[in-house]
Amino acid sequence: MIYLNALEFLDEERDAWQPFEALDGLTDEELARSCPAAGGWSGRDLMGHLLAWLENALTVARELAVGERSATMSRSDVEWAARGGEAINAELLERFRAIPLAELRSRYRSVPGELRGTLTVIPESRWLKHPDHLRWILDETLDHYADHRSDLDAILGQAAADTAR
Repeated sequence: MIYLNALEFLDEERDAWQPFEALDGLTDEELARSCPAAGGWSGRDLMGHLLAWLENALTVARELAVGERSATMSRSDVEWAARGGEAINAELLERFRAIPLAELRSRYRSVPGELRGTLTVIPESRWLKHPDHLRWILDETLDHYADHRSDLDAILGQAAADTAR
């Protein structure tokens, strides 16, 4: 994808994230319920998974705001290649399952906006016009949201069906 300016990307990212905000509207019980159609994940699991990678992207964005490279991006890529996504994601799920739900909700509400705000202060040459950095940001945001849209729909559908009973 080629973006002419940061606002174009930020608008698309915001629109893609908006459906995921519905998770925060679920009750604690709905968030805790495992959803077979979402690979057994609960809404809380999906929130934690998305949040983990958004927080990683936020750290990268902060580093790119002050320099040409991101040590976090490099470390993440090396770790992903060495350990694989399954192991890393399993650890992230356990970590986010252990934090209080109120904290998870708070971070889930704030981090996407913090990331967008940070992206606005990075020179476009360091992310939007930099093919490798843009690809990395896309992987953590738009592409990641698309990868989990069916999980979101299943979790929300299950909550709606439970409410209808």
